[in-house]
Amino acid sequence: MKNTMIKELRTEEEIRSAFSVMRQLRTHLDEAQYMDLVNEAREKDHYLMYALFEEDSIVAVCGFKPMITLYYGRFIWVCDLVTDQKIRSKGYGNELLSFIHVWAEDKGYESVALSSGLLRKEAHKFYEEKMMYDKASYVFKKSL
Repeated sequence: MKNTMIKELRTEEEIRSAFSVMRQLRTHLDEAQYMDLVNEAREKDHYLMYALFEEDSIVAVCGFKPMITLYYGRFIWVCDLVTDQKIRSKGYGNELLSFIHVWAEDKGYESVALSSGLLRKEAHKFYEEKMMYDKASYVFKKSL
């Protein structure tokens, strides 16, 4: 890795600048839908977005929100984590997710959790082997 920096994306322009990387994970969204959903999630769910920059380019993005449930207690739910597909496996995802771990611990959260699509085998390997996550459950979804 070269000269990297992690920064919270707060302005419309900053959030929009992450779309090209986020779209690699959320392929079903166009830019307008992405902006609408991010803005609503920020307003209603305290969603935060951080990006890892190499020089002046975004190389990885993470969106997450603080949550409280009876199962996990106070925790951080990682909604979105993606590294630019052109430069994966260079430690960027590890660096950004490790930053989220420290952020959560500094703010008194007990754990960090996420879900990952069943077919994303490389992502599962990353979470389990490199980031030391445990498989805690299956996630079920019913579309309405």
